[in-house]
Amino acid sequence: MVSLAGHAIPMAVTLLVWFFATGLIAWLDNRDRTTFPRALMIAGASGIAGLIAVVVGSLQPTIVGAYIGFTGALMVWSWHEASFLMGAVAGPRREPSRPEARGWDRFVDASSTLIYHEIALALTALTLLSLSWNAPNPTGAEVFVLLFALRLCSKLVLYAGVPNEIGTLLPPHLQYLCSYFGPQRFSPAFGCSLIATFSLAAWLGAAALAAPASSAQAVSASLIFTLAALGAVEHIFFALPFRDGALWGWALPSRTNRINA
Repeated sequence: MVSLAGHAIPMAVTLLVWFFATGLIAWLDNRDRTTFPRALMIAGASGIAGLIAVVVGSLQPTIVGAYIGFTGALMVWSWHEASFLMGAVAGPRREPSRPEARGWDRFVDASSTLIYHEIALALTALTLLSLSWNAPNPTGAEVFVLLFALRLCSKLVLYAGVPNEIGTLLPPHLQYLCSYFGPQRFSPAFGCSLIATFSLAAWLGAAALAAPASSAQAVSASLIFTLAALGAVEHIFFALPFRDGALWGWALPSRTNRINA
């Protein structure tokens, strides 16, 4: 049975946090680059606080513990996102794709643009899993691992090619990443990813509905399901003629400013 406290409120919280956190990061990453050092220090402090919150939440098998772990995981994730989008942690290659690169060479070039970021995410995921192992409420670790898996999946399908043009949210200093995106087409990789993300969201949704109403398990499962559903919706954006930054126009500078940046 769907409950307000166990399902509706966690879903609403996730949607609001996702919307405003994405907009905040987009705003910070598209500001003048002289603001980046201070923003990265704040993001780093937030990430450390988030790590502590994940551990604290994992020890509390309660609704409050689920929200603490969830919030902490998003704080850690936002730290990683800010560090990547501000160019602090990306990869050794920071230039457009070579026109002549094909096959394996193109994949190596693309991987080299963000490999440090991927390694940092993987190590963080392993750290959170180890800290939450056998804990009564591993919500934070599960949220971070889910976000990592969804983001990695999205990067792979962008490399293979998606029908829609993507890249509006990228700041000017990272626009070269668009040259590594595949052709605008419905690629087999995109089709498989679309099926996988929707199947995962459906499975997690069923788990949320099966949890006892208004319980900590229901809250945790609903928070995780909503993130998975948003990942599936992101795949829909990849397929439809929908500008990926349309929802966050309020957080982005004008096109003129972006061009002059």
